[in-house]
Amino acid sequence: MLNFAHALDHMFLLIFATSVAAIAADFGVARWEDLMPYSVGAFAMFGLCSLPAGRLGDLWGRRPMMLVFFFGMGVAALIVATTRSPWQIGIALTLLGIFSAIYHPVGIPMLVQRSARPGLTIGFNGLAGNLGVALSAIVTGALVKYMGWKGAFIVPGIAAIACGFVFARVAPVETEAPAQRAQTRAMPGRRALAHIFAVVTAASISGSLLFNFTTNGNGELLRERLAGIVDDPAMLGALLAAVYVVGALSQVAVGMLLDRVPVKALYVGIVAVQAPLFFVAANAQGWTLYALMFAFMIFVFGAIPFTDALIVRYVDDRLRSRVSGMRLAVAFGVSALAVWLLGPIVKASGFRSLLLLMAAIALVTLCVVLLLPAEKTRGIGRDEPAPRAAD
Repeated sequence: MLNFAHALDHMFLLIFATSVAAIAADFGVARWEDLMPYSVGAFAMFGLCSLPAGRLGDLWGRRPMMLVFFFGMGVAALIVATTRSPWQIGIALTLLGIFSAIYHPVGIPMLVQRSARPGLTIGFNGLAGNLGVALSAIVTGALVKYMGWKGAFIVPGIAAIACGFVFARVAPVETEAPAQRAQTRAMPGRRALAHIFAVVTAASISGSLLFNFTTNGNGELLRERLAGIVDDPAMLGALLAAVYVVGALSQVAVGMLLDRVPVKALYVGIVAVQAPLFFVAANAQGWTLYALMFAFMIFVFGAIPFTDALIVRYVDDRLRSRVSGMRLAVAFGVSALAVWLLGPIVKASGFRSLLLLMAAIALVTLCVVLLLPAEKTRGIGRDEPAPRAAD
């Protein structure tokens, strides 16, 4: 259920981007690009509300917070379907973003807290999340075609509420909040931890910018560069879903490696490939662009598990939701700019300029990751009782 929740989280945040052309037509907005900035509130709250969500996860409990997630997401999606103007949908999407912020700082620490192979667990969780991205492409495309854009929010909204009832039945009741449990991992001193947190947050910002630019823009990028080759919305959604499924599978491979090889070396190797792929894709058309989209999404998705893996490696479970919440509040809050800038950049300069910008961001990510401390051990390691480390 926690993995399925990850899929729902990413799916819900991308329903708007996948159906934006149909929504713009219904609202009387001439260009889809002019409607994209109204979704920035959702992505801003997705980041900013991670901080209180993480704090509540550690101090109140992760199970009750996940129940708030399921029911809140479902109700918010149904509210989006009732809107009739750009400002109304902007407010409703912001509400959706508030509830969507709960999952990452709460669900992922809940998932790995008893895992014997946390790297593989994170990898499968990343696969689930990006299958949600794929579902957003294919399911939203089909629902828009056969039920209209409102149906694209109503059906997943009802599904989320149903999942809330299932989770309430199957998830064990927590006997105590995570903050009250015994320590399970020795932590580095404050200076070392601050350095690691700063690097992880900076890398998370640039990585999240790439994630938001690609997942929110790929649908219209395909529509533009496959014009005259594939024009059916459902078929375009299926093609995009295939990209996301293949890209998501890379996270399982990365997860397996995270338990076996030094994290820094693996992270550097993956982000180093991103910039050349974006640069080549900037001038590609037709099926060549589609093939390159597979390539760059494999490495964009493949880089996602590392920030969670580094937090698992260096931070005790009692603090993980709060540390994750702080990291996500900064990273996702800043990367929400990608959603606001996407429409204006494409409208003014086209997708070529956007892809070149993403190549530059990928180079920044590489420089940041190189600042991670050298490692003496391989893999992440599982949680075990450990003495408190001195500063």
